[in-house]
Amino acid sequence: MKTSIGKLSLGLMGAALLSTSLVSVASAKTVVKPSFKVAYLSYAIANTYDAPMLAAAQAAATSVANANVSVTVFDAANSYTQQISQIEDVTSSGQYKGIILQPIYGPAEISAVQAAMAAGIKVVNIDQILGGDWTTTAIQVPGLSGNVVFFPSLIGTQLGTQALAACGKVTACSVGLIHNYDGYEPDAQITASITAKLAASKKPKVTLTSLGDGLYQSGVAQTVAAGAIIAHPGLNVIVGSDQDCVGAQAALNAANNTTTKLVCYGGSTEAKTQVAAGKWFADVVQAPATEGTVGMNLLVTAMLGKGKVGGTVANPVGGLPNGGIMLPSNIDRFTGQWTA
Repeated sequence: MKTSIGKLSLGLMGAALLSTSLVSVASAKTVVKPSFKVAYLSYAIANTYDAPMLAAAQAAATSVANANVSVTVFDAANSYTQQISQIEDVTSSGQYKGIILQPIYGPAEISAVQAAMAAGIKVVNIDQILGGDWTTTAIQVPGLSGNVVFFPSLIGTQLGTQALAACGKVTACSVGLIHNYDGYEPDAQITASITAKLAASKKPKVTLTSLGDGLYQSGVAQTVAAGAIIAHPGLNVIVGSDQDCVGAQAALNAANNTTTKLVCYGGSTEAKTQVAAGKWFADVVQAPATEGTVGMNLLVTAMLGKGKVGGTVANPVGGLPNGGIMLPSNIDRFTGQWTA
């Protein structure tokens, strides 16, 4: 009888162990997560505007709960031919399931992106336009999983509107524009939209002068602005990116010029400080960190097979007050996401 009980106990124990093992195996299967390797194709890592965008994308990848996502960064250093080569290398490697792309010159990069998607790679476009139309946020390359961009025509129109407001009640207003890469997109479309907005004004009558290229570098812009102040002593307003405005402000300070107003775009921490202090008249906000987060989340969703058919279009400044225009009156409602 003791022997029978012993055998029965061992049998029950073995069954319990087997049951526990099966549960453990089942549990192990439920926690296995897919792994995705993602290529982040930056237009220029050295640009401080890119830094929070990249950091936010990497943070979003790390925080994914239902997948293991690793990010490899490629720096095109402002060369679209280099970026095209990088897209082709990512595609031919067969290692990547996803691409986040900041295109330098969208029209030239379409074919490489199409080849990547044909190879089964999910692609989300962020920040710059992938296509030939700079007046819309719509997806221009069928097959994209997402489009999270600012479109230059709106930025230009908003800058023109704020430049007119900065002119005030004068009958004739002199506006100087610091380009960054004159003649190249998105600079060309921003210029076209500013020009159209200012040309439509009858009061004040506006004269728009091209001042030169700031190259998104405050030091370069300071030199451009210093020369412009001398060549055009009657400038009422200077318009440019936040980096340009940092340089222009330094030039105005050096010349003891307190009358020329600055209208800028970028939404940097400097913009918030200077607008709050009344040094800059207004700033058209951009949100690079938001783009990085939203872009990565859309890409992961697509790689998991849950993306929206036709891709998702997301407006990174859609929830900002006043259409994303920073003024002294609403400055407390904005947060700068990058350093100019």
